[in-house]
Order: sequence, then structure tokens, then C-alpha cells
Amino acid sequence: MNMSAPPKYLRQLVEKNRSYRKFRHGHEISEGELLQMIDLARLTPSSKNRQPLKYILVHDEVDTRAVFPHLRWAWYLKNWSRPTPEERPSAYIVMLLDKQLNTGVDIEAGIAAQTILLAAAEMDLGGCIIHTNNRYELSRYFQLPESLEIVLVIALGKPAQEVVVDEIENDQSIIYYLDADQKHHVPKRKLKDVIWKPSTRQ
Repeated sequence: MNMSAPPKYLRQLVEKNRSYRKFRHGHEISEGELLQMIDLARLTPSSKNRQPLKYILVHDEVDTRAVFPHLRWAWYLKNWSRPTPEERPSAYIVMLLDKQLNTGVDIEAGIAAQTILLAAAEMDLGGCIIHTNNRYELSRYFQLPESLEIVLVIALGKPAQEVVVDEIENDQSIIYYLDADQKHHVPKRKLKDVIWKPSTRQ
């Protein structure tokens, strides 16, 4: 398939940005670093420019300990449930929807989350978008008003695991897994298999 090379730096960031679930113990992430990530996320597209996304920055030990039990990690990894105390994230960003401004934000939430993780990758950090969480308990902990709804949580830290991308054929499994060396494998379809060429054109 003929194509020109994408911008090298962007490709490096995208390839570096994997879903990391194990982090180096003791590596702190400052409020300033989290603010830098959100400063980029706030510039991303928003439907009708309503900008309904808000963020809670979680980086102190008390709050990170409180958030962790309410997150569900890695559905496909049946023999691994969650990071050990020494592997837990250093910080979290809790993404919120201000329902007074909009009611549906799936697309822009994804754009903002990816932007946050690309910013983290540029800082030599890594993270994981966690959509499955106990929103009720987290909302109670942070004393959120009814107008604010939790969309997702982004776990952040210094990665302590290797994640590799494996190109697969269309008939192969897309389920990610850990090998015997605890290396995380993520199957991805080939470029040729994600391009649809219509057989006829009007």
C-alpha cells in the first residue's frame, strides 16, 4: 500500500502511548504536570463549542488510595486482577461531564483522553483509560453535585511494564495477554485490513 510517511514525532508518541497498568513505585506526578495535560485537553474540539468536560486532579497519597479500589482493570486478563500496592498509579485524572452544558460527550471525551495520554507520553509517563469504575462511590468521595457526572478515569504513572503491538490477520484473536515474561501483547489489525475499498462507485 503506497503512502507517504506520517510525521515522525507524532508516530513515535502514538506508538509510545500504550495502555499501561503497572507503574514504578515512588514516582510522583505533580499538580503542575497534570495541569499541563489538561491545558492541552481543553483545546481539543467540542460539539457546538460547549466545552462540558471538567477534571479532578488526583495526586496526593490520600486521594490516590481512595480512588484505586473503585477501578476495574483489564477485563481480558483473567489471571491478573489489578496492580499490586507497589505497582499502583501515581496520579489520576477524573473526567467529568457538566450536564448543564451538554448531555452526550463520548466523542469529545475520547479526543480529550487521547490528548492527555499523548501529553503524558511526551513527559515519559504512561497511563490507562478506565471506563469501568464505581461512579457512585467516587462521586460520593469527591462530593460531586448532581450536575457533574463521571465519564472516565485516567490512571497515570511511570510505566513499569513492556507493552508490544503484534500485527495480526483478520481471523486471529484480538484479545490482549501477558506472556511468560509478563510482557503485555496487544494484537492490532494490519493497515490493509482497516481500509475499506468500495467495489463500485456511483
